[in-house]
Amino acid sequence: MPLPTGDIVGLMVDNLNKRGSVFPMSARKSTRWAKGLDIPRGGETVLYTGAMYQLLPYIISMVRLLERVEDTFLARYVFLGRFANRFVNLSGLAAHPSRAEVDKYDRMLQNVAGLLQQAGVQFGYLYEDDLYAGALAYDVGVDATLAAHAERVHATLRKHGVRKVITLDPHTTNMLRSVYPAILDGYDIEVQSYLEVLSEADPAPMRCIAEDVVIHDSCVYARSEGVIDEPRRLLERAGYSLREPRESRNLTYCCGGPIEALFPKKSHEIGAERVAQLKETGGKQVTTMCPICLASLAHAADGSIPMEDISVFLQRAYCPVMEQAKARPPDLLVSSPSGRQ
Repeated sequence: MPLPTGDIVGLMVDNLNKRGSVFPMSARKSTRWAKGLDIPRGGETVLYTGAMYQLLPYIISMVRLLERVEDTFLARYVFLGRFANRFVNLSGLAAHPSRAEVDKYDRMLQNVAGLLQQAGVQFGYLYEDDLYAGALAYDVGVDATLAAHAERVHATLRKHGVRKVITLDPHTTNMLRSVYPAILDGYDIEVQSYLEVLSEADPAPMRCIAEDVVIHDSCVYARSEGVIDEPRRLLERAGYSLREPRESRNLTYCCGGPIEALFPKKSHEIGAERVAQLKETGGKQVTTMCPICLASLAHAADGSIPMEDISVFLQRAYCPVMEQAKARPPDLLVSSPSGRQ
């Protein structure tokens, strides 16, 4: 039988209400990427991850489990998981990503921080107070849950005196820049994607990368936030020659990712169609700018074409010194400059 979407959405919303995230993870796991980067705690301008990149390895692992359950008799028992999850956080028990997968997504965060530092951008980080922004609750229309969670996030930003956030992914950008102002009174936080910040800073690349790359636009960036030209400008200045699929920019085709937890097989079909479009360009590698896009398309491509987050391509040109840090395992608790953990 099909997956019971109500129970799956309910489980994630229960987590958001009870544990502050659709997929709760410890502060140790969500902040270890920052170890050794000397990012100050707090400040008026902060790098805000919303834990999206950190969550992806665990979400990928959970989705693979749901793929095995979909259209089997086991789907009828998902409601039991939701019931048990109210008492014990089952997310961490059910998802077991490889260490290599976790490190890969952590390095993307390190890339972004390094790029901003190299460009002379001053920013802090909220460490354990860098909260998930609530994109799922918004997507499925759970308005009361979203409003309560948005209030928590806003209160946390106010507590730290934050006036501007630099976001890393399109979903967190959209929530903090477009959704929160519409549902919260007195919300006046300035929000920019790191791609916009870097484009405005206009750093000079440290080396030229004379390679072709196929660019996949995020639906949310392109259609909701107008982040279209900035990634192209940064890539082209670095020496990359861009290949555009037949559906790109604000007409970009979906990666299939937004429905992966509810309809895994349909999500995979959509992702496979997009991979076919990307391959039509004749390019040999693809760049994405959303962790959900990267996970969905890489799964659909199954190794048939290399795919990397745009931070990886930019790091190679603008901050190649980051290469030497990539072997460092970010596996310890992060110590902030104030000595707190």
